[in-house]
Amino acid sequence: MEKPEFLTAQLIVNAVVVALVIHVMLLTVAYLIYLERKISAYIQDRLGPNRVGLDFGLPALSFLKNVVGLGQPLADGLKFFLKEDYTPSKVDKVLFSLAPMMSITPALMGFAVINWGGVWNIPDFTIPILNWHIDGGPVQVAGANIGVGIIYMLAIASLGVYGITLGGWASNNKYSFLGGLRATAQMISYEIPLGLALLAALLVYGTTMPDQIVRQQVSDGWMVLTQPLAAVIFFTAILAEANRAPFDNAEAENELVGGYHTEYSSMRFALFFLAEYAHMLTSGALFVLLFLGGYHLPGSSLPGLDLLSPESTTFLAAAAKFVVFFTKVVLVICFQMVVRWTLPRIRYDQVMAVAWQVCIPLALAHVVVISVALYMDWRAPWQLFIANVAVALVFTALQSRVGIPSTNKRLPLYGSRFSPMPGEKVITGPTNPVALEDRPVQSLHAR
Repeated sequence: MEKPEFLTAQLIVNAVVVALVIHVMLLTVAYLIYLERKISAYIQDRLGPNRVGLDFGLPALSFLKNVVGLGQPLADGLKFFLKEDYTPSKVDKVLFSLAPMMSITPALMGFAVINWGGVWNIPDFTIPILNWHIDGGPVQVAGANIGVGIIYMLAIASLGVYGITLGGWASNNKYSFLGGLRATAQMISYEIPLGLALLAALLVYGTTMPDQIVRQQVSDGWMVLTQPLAAVIFFTAILAEANRAPFDNAEAENELVGGYHTEYSSMRFALFFLAEYAHMLTSGALFVLLFLGGYHLPGSSLPGLDLLSPESTTFLAAAAKFVVFFTKVVLVICFQMVVRWTLPRIRYDQVMAVAWQVCIPLALAHVVVISVALYMDWRAPWQLFIANVAVALVFTALQSRVGIPSTNKRLPLYGSRFSPMPGEKVITGPTNPVALEDRPVQSLHAR
């Protein structure tokens, strides 16, 4: 049997990368949920998951018992599998089941164009049993080596909102429907600044090939240093696209019970849950690729770090680049988690105001200034940095002069701490000496 002509070393590497990264993503998503619970516990001065181990009741694995709760994701997965999969009687059953799948599928497709490990110079090899000889050579360590990689990723990411919208519509629940509407409006609004920030970056790169984008950052410096404004706009947009706090109004518990997934249970609810974290992984990978140098680290030309150089094309170099790239993605997601547990949720009218009155005009002005700078051949990193700072300062000055109109004004409530009665002294802090003491128990014993 002759070898098919389409079977090349690049195709085989693409298939292996897709199979590997999907499994890595699914395992990472499970432990990202665990990580978020530990980060939130640390911020709130709690312990978080610390009971479920990975010993499975086996004496030989007793050293894994109660190891900081590493078995918690497995316990949560079993819980979702074993819970009753309840379907309300008045829902659209087809769309109700299709929506979670439509939500997670785009999140697991977008990573395909990410160049995780640069170029690998693969040697010639033969497939056993079939005895097919495959010619080696330089191959891209990615799921798909296509020229419009970034455009593909942007298009795939925008499809995730369809699952949320369908889930809200098919549930036949007013809270779910409102959550779906909010998610749709939010996605449409923040797609614009996200695309404009991406356009500003691609104008400087002059290419949509992921490998070329990384190589330019290796030679010219990371884009987050030359275009910090584009990085901030892009990061804000991916938070809103993934329905992450402070933009998680589509599932605001204090307003919409649970939002678009109010009526879901068991694994259909879990798919929505996993889709959010999978979108965080995909958007985080795109952010690392565009602004944080991909697999590159500063000083990669030094001895010991030369594996991370684009010119290093061994298998060990590709593996090291994959580890560095994925570590950066996890760190970006950790920062998103810190943002969630630091900033309060903003009102939905404020979410729209941030998009249409701040992000979109700021991103438009930024693209215009970057276009003019490139036309004048001001391509040096310090020139682009100055252009970004100038746009931010001018926009801030204009915003302070014009102001953002708000229909939500605080009404003075006579006698409150904000509007005290004449002669009243408002004290909002504690006055008891024990409450003011840093170590109240020890101080009481000392007395």
